[in-house]
Amino acid sequence: MELRDLAIILGTTLMYCTPLIYGALAGVFSENSGVVNIGIEGMMTIGAFAGTASGFLLQEAFGNVWWVPLLGFIIAGIAGGLFGLLHAVASVTFKADQVISGIAINFLGGGVGIFLARRIFASTTTPALPLESKISRPLHGLLKDSPILASVFDQFSTVYFAFFLVALSWYVLYRTKLGLRIRAVGEHPKAADTLGINVYKIRYFSVILSGILAGFGGASLSMAIVANFRPTLISGQGFIALAAMIFGKWKPQGALVACLLFGATTAIQIYLGGTEAGAGISTHLLSMIPYVVTIFVLIGFGGKTSAPAASGAAYEKDER
Repeated sequence: MELRDLAIILGTTLMYCTPLIYGALAGVFSENSGVVNIGIEGMMTIGAFAGTASGFLLQEAFGNVWWVPLLGFIIAGIAGGLFGLLHAVASVTFKADQVISGIAINFLGGGVGIFLARRIFASTTTPALPLESKISRPLHGLLKDSPILASVFDQFSTVYFAFFLVALSWYVLYRTKLGLRIRAVGEHPKAADTLGINVYKIRYFSVILSGILAGFGGASLSMAIVANFRPTLISGQGFIALAAMIFGKWKPQGALVACLLFGATTAIQIYLGGTEAGAGISTHLLSMIPYVVTIFVLIGFGGKTSAPAASGAAYEKDER
């Protein structure tokens, strides 16, 4: 394997780990506040649709202007946040089973995306985004004369933003009063309540933020890598992101390492599928690599980690 091949694999790893990073951070915030979010997959799906559809419609209305992909990306986050709000209402206010609510969100996200695609575009897929409406590659011009560096660092803006959010999430959770309150509510909500922390508000904030991040994750796939929405676009990325969160012990930096690992499995799958090294391997076996690695990671590390103490438990405020 030559240096260029290694650079291509590393660059592909960064590209495909990005949606997982957004999804893993979504789980980090939600579960650190005590709310299990199985619905990341559905939130990513609706974000993928909202970003691509709004990007296409905005481009049709306003032409090739620089803010179209940015606004589409923001709309994707808002769409994911609305589904996060729905999960928060069910889980926090009505104290529904959080796992069942998350599963419902997964079905609802895919269903709403397909329904709206049919109503707006008369198809289950959205039209392909024009090049000008895709998420940009900010370093493309600077690295075009250096093939090796370009293979690694010529990435979409969403890649750099995801890594920035990892650092920001770590700072918020472990260096700010808000982060301390989020973690306190996830560990000992009654104790947090006695100190004057509004458990419901913190959980609402965290779950809605979780939806926004998941929406960004879906858009980072549909508006950059693929440039359109289709029903099978989000196929397990939300669940792999949850596995990355568990592998990372519910911490942003740990989740990042796990996402890089899972992104590398996808990169290796793509590399083998396009070279002689993988010519004799079934494409079905190659496509299984990320999911098989996920299973082994959960088997190997799932029993060695512990979630926040109150994760998954509805909180009932004592009114006495």
